[in-house]
Amino acid sequence: MINYYEELPPEEQRKVTESVQSLYRQTFLLERLYDKKTKRYQINREYYQCSKHLEFIRAYFAIMDIEVVENSQIGVIYIRGEQVLGEKLSKLATLYILILKLIYDEQMSTVSTSVNAVTSLGEIHEKLGTYRLLKKQPSATELRRTMTLLKRYQLIEPLDILEELDGQSRLVIYPTVNVVLMGDDVRALIETYTEGDEEDDESEV
Repeated sequence: MINYYEELPPEEQRKVTESVQSLYRQTFLLERLYDKKTKRYQINREYYQCSKHLEFIRAYFAIMDIEVVENSQIGVIYIRGEQVLGEKLSKLATLYILILKLIYDEQMSTVSTSVNAVTSLGEIHEKLGTYRLLKKQPSATELRRTMTLLKRYQLIEPLDILEELDGQSRLVIYPTVNVVLMGDDVRALIETYTEGDEEDDESEV
C-alpha cells in the first residue's frame, strides 16, 4: 500500500492526500456539486480523484476499520463504520434531515433524470408542522447554524444567502441524504418523535 502511494508523482500524491482528508472530514464526497455562480452542477474533482485511487484509499481506511463505499448510481463515495464518529446534532438538525429525506423521495419518484432535488425552508417547516414535529419556530441563529452544519456534510447547498434566511430560501438536497437515512428509517424516526416528549435530545450522523 505504501509503495503504491510512493510511486505516484508528487502532484498526484498531494491530490490523493486532499481527497482522503476531505472524505474523512466530510464523511461524503459527491460526484457533482451545485455552483451558485454558474447555476449549474459542476464535477467534483475530489470525487474522481478518490474513485481513481479507490482500492488504495479503501486499504488505507481499512487500517482504522473504516469501510469506504462507492455508490456510482447516485454519485456518492462515503465512509462508514464504528470508528466514524458522527457529530452531535441538535434536535432541529435531526428533524431537518428527516424532512429533507421525505422531500427528496417525493421528488425523485416523479423524475428519472436527476439525483438532486430542490426545496425551500417554507416547505420544510410546512411538513414539520404536518407531522407535528416542530412546536415553535427556530430562531435565525438556530437556522443558520443548522444550515451551515448540513452544508458542511454535503447534505444540502443553500441557494440563497444564509444571513437572509426566510420561508422563500431555497436549498438543493444532495443524494447523500439517501446514505444517511433509508425511507423506512425516516418513518420510524418520525413516529418516535411524534410519540416522544419535546426534550432536545441529541443524535449523531
